[in-house]
Amino acid sequence: MSITKEMSIVDVVQKYPQTVEVFRNYGMGCLGCAAARFENIEQGAAAHGIDATALVADLNKAVNE
Repeated sequence: MSITKEMSIVDVVQKYPQTVEVFRNYGMGCLGCAAARFENIEQGAAAHGIDATALVADLNKAVNE
């Protein structure tokens, strides 16, 4: 299964702990904040001015390594 931008940030981090570093590298270090509980990756990326497509590609790369 690959990660998509519609997936919940918290669900991705819980299922794939190795993605935490990727989120942090993109400046999304607030994984424990309330917004991360209900935002999907696309919404979180938009809130931080991040390219969601690039983020998802790097998340999938981390999971598949």
